[in-house]
Amino acid sequence: MSLMAGLFGKSPIRPMQQHMKASVACAREVLALFESMSSGEAPDLVARRAEIDRLEHEADRIKNEIRSHLPKRLMLAIERRDMLEILDYQDSIADRAQDIAELIEIRSMTVPEALAEPMLELVRRAIDACEAAERIINELDELLETGFRGREVGRVEEMIDELARLESETDELAERAQRKLFSLESELGVGVVFWNQIIGWIANLADNAERVGNRLRLLIAS
Repeated sequence: MSLMAGLFGKSPIRPMQQHMKASVACAREVLALFESMSSGEAPDLVARRAEIDRLEHEADRIKNEIRSHLPKRLMLAIERRDMLEILDYQDSIADRAQDIAELIEIRSMTVPEALAEPMLELVRRAIDACEAAERIINELDELLETGFRGREVGRVEEMIDELARLESETDELAERAQRKLFSLESELGVGVVFWNQIIGWIANLADNAERVGNRLRLLIAS
């Protein structure tokens, strides 16, 4: 019997938290990638992408274990369908981080100097949102113990509000990065199209993180 199957003998919450940890680790590597690209030294894009691929594969492994061992009926204050939906949102974080690294590596992209600061600010805020979502998932144990009632609910709702604020700030920083990008259109040519895609994908990291929080908000409200 696998370790994951053994864990499910008690609760599926710990594997969900492990999956979220792996997914957010993928997102953090996107920040490491951009910090390397903006350092003035030539980054090893192949190695950076390989690390994100490794972490994404680990997230997939945990996801598949969860799907394989999640009982048809859970003796919890949360339904199987809800757990799987949250799992998909978590997994989208890892998938999007992989998309970002893949495009950057395939095209051997370099960050234009004028775009470096807005891009780093954008990535950092998107990672803040992902980490906020991870902290919320780590509260699932307490929420279940209290039956989604009491003081713990209020605390988690505040955390979800903070996550929403971080996602909104990410959107604002994405627009700022886009404005700077489009001011470089004559210099970058077709590269503008690919950088605009990267900006959208980075913002999408925070979108997926917020979806995790919003789904829990609905569970609390129901």
